[in-house]
Amino acid sequence: MQLPNLAPIPELYVSYESAQKLKVEAGELPSWDLTPRQVCDLELLMNGGFYPLKGFMTEADYDGVLKDMRMSDGALFPMPITLDVGEKFAEGIEPGQDIALRDAEGVILAILSVTDKWVPNKAKEAEAVFGADDLAHPAVNYLHNTAGNVYLGGPVTGIQQPVHYDFKGRRDTPNELRAYFRKMGWRRVVAFQTRNPLHRAHQELTFRAAREAQANLLIHPVVGMTKPGDVDHFTRVRCYEAVLDKYPQATTTMSLLNLAMRMAGPREALWHAIIRKNHGCTHFIVGRDHAGPGKNSAGEDFYGPYDAQEMVRKHQEEVGIEMVDFKHMVYVQERAQYEPADEIEDGVTVLNISGTELRRRLREGLEIPEWFSFPEVVTELRRTSPARSKQGFTVFFTGFSGSGKSTIANALMVKLMEMGGRPVTLLDGDVVRKNLSSELGFSKEHRDLNIRRIGYVASEITKNGGIAICAPIAPYTATRRAVREDIEQYGAFVEVHVATALEECERRDRKGLYKLAREGKIKEFTGISDPYEAPENPELRVETENVEVDNCAHQVLLKLESMGLIRG
Repeated sequence: MQLPNLAPIPELYVSYESAQKLKVEAGELPSWDLTPRQVCDLELLMNGGFYPLKGFMTEADYDGVLKDMRMSDGALFPMPITLDVGEKFAEGIEPGQDIALRDAEGVILAILSVTDKWVPNKAKEAEAVFGADDLAHPAVNYLHNTAGNVYLGGPVTGIQQPVHYDFKGRRDTPNELRAYFRKMGWRRVVAFQTRNPLHRAHQELTFRAAREAQANLLIHPVVGMTKPGDVDHFTRVRCYEAVLDKYPQATTTMSLLNLAMRMAGPREALWHAIIRKNHGCTHFIVGRDHAGPGKNSAGEDFYGPYDAQEMVRKHQEEVGIEMVDFKHMVYVQERAQYEPADEIEDGVTVLNISGTELRRRLREGLEIPEWFSFPEVVTELRRTSPARSKQGFTVFFTGFSGSGKSTIANALMVKLMEMGGRPVTLLDGDVVRKNLSSELGFSKEHRDLNIRRIGYVASEITKNGGIAICAPIAPYTATRRAVREDIEQYGAFVEVHVATALEECERRDRKGLYKLAREGKIKEFTGISDPYEAPENPELRVETENVEVDNCAHQVLLKLESMGLIRG
C-alpha cells in the first residue's frame, strides 16, 4: 500500500472574518435546532471527517447510497448523512433557501443552503442500511420514532465547531491528527475503534495489530453517540487515560471521535474505515461483529460475525486503508498471557470473561480478576457502576385505567420506605398530570409528552441513587421503550405490566370514565377508542383479579430482590 498523503483534508469552514459576518447574517435566517446526533454529524462534515461529503446529502446522493453505497458522482460512502426535520418546520422551507443550524444553546454552527427537500421511505432506508426494518435495532427505532419525517439536503458552510467542555486536549480534527502524524514522522498508523472500556485483552490485541502492521497505534474511541446502555463516555475516557501509560508513549496516541454511531454492522465498519482514512490512518482494526447492535426481534444476531470484515476487505483498496483482522484474545492460564483463540492448542486452560459476565460482576459487586482487567479500570467502573443494591432504579407500572397500578405502586412505595436505604418517589399518573403536565390534553402527542416527562424525572431520580415508582397508563410501546433507554443509562428499569382485563377495569370504574368513553363523551380513551399496546416482555406481569394488593406488591419486591436491586 502506498504511503499516506498527510496533506490537509478539505474542511467546510470559512475564515474567521467571514464567519463573524455570516453569523450576523445568519441571525435573520430560519433556524433549525440540531439534535445531539445531528451535531455529531455536522461536526464531522465540517472538519473533513466525512470527506468527500460537502454537506447533508441530496436526494440523489441518498438514493445512490441506499442502492449501492455510492453517491451520484460515484464516490463510495455507505451511510446516509441527512438532516431530518419535523413536518411543521419543513413546510416553511423550500430549495434555494438558506437556514441557520444551531446547537442546543442557540449558537449558530453553520448555514445549510437547501437544494433538496423530500419525504423518505424509512422502511426502505432501514432495509437498505441496516438489513431489516426491525425496531429491535436501535437505529431503526430511532429512524421511525425519533427522526423527523422530512429530509433536507445541500452544501454546508461551517461557521464554528461545536463547543466541547470535556477532554479538550484529547479532541482532534482530521487535520490536527494528520499534522501530529507528520510532526512525529509516523507514516503507518493503525486505528483502533472502540465504544467500550479497554481491558487487558484489548491491550494485547492492539499491541499485536500494531506489530503485525508495523505501524504506530491510534486509540480512537467514539464519544458521540453509541448503543443505548453503553458505559457513558466520561467514564470510558477516564478508563482509557488510566491505562494509556501501559502503552509505549513514542508509538501510541489517543484521540476522541465525536461520532454518532448507527450500529449498522458491515456498512458501519466501512464508514469507520473511511473516517479513519480521513484522519490520516493507513490501517484499521475491524472486529468480529464490528458495530453489531445485538439480537433482532427473532433473537438472532443482526449480522454475521465476519460480514463487516468482508465488507471492508472488499473496498479497502478503493478507500486507501488496509484492514487488520481483530483477533479474539483469550487468557491462557498455564502461560499467564493473552493469545489469539484460534492459535491455542488443546489441553490448555483458557479463561475469558464476556461483556455480559463483566456487567454481572459489577452489578453484584463481585471480584474482577487482575488477569482480565487493570485495577485502575475496575476502580473507575465501580465508581460509575456500584453494586446494583446501591444503585438507583425505576419501577414502571403500565396497564389500563382502573387496573390497580396506583394502588400497587402505593403499597410498593410503603414497603420500600419501610426497608430504608434509598429515597423513594412515587410519580403517579394523576399527580403528574396535576403538577407536571397540567396544560396537556389527551391526544397521542400529549400523552407521549406526559410519559416522556415522567421518564425524565424518573431518570434524574435514578441517576442520583433514588428509587422512582411510576404508574401511568403508558399505552404505547415506542414511548415506553424511549423511557427505558433514558433510564437505563443510569440504573435498572423494571417494567411491570398490571395485566387486568378491560372488562374488570370497567367493572371497578369508580370515576365512571369508561361509561363516559363508551358514550363518546371522552375522546381517545385507552381501551375504548384508543389502543393499548401490551408489553411483550415486561420484567414482571401481575394479575390483580382475586389477588390482594399486598400480594401484588410483594411479587414486585421479590422481582427486585431477584434482580439484585434490593436485599431481603
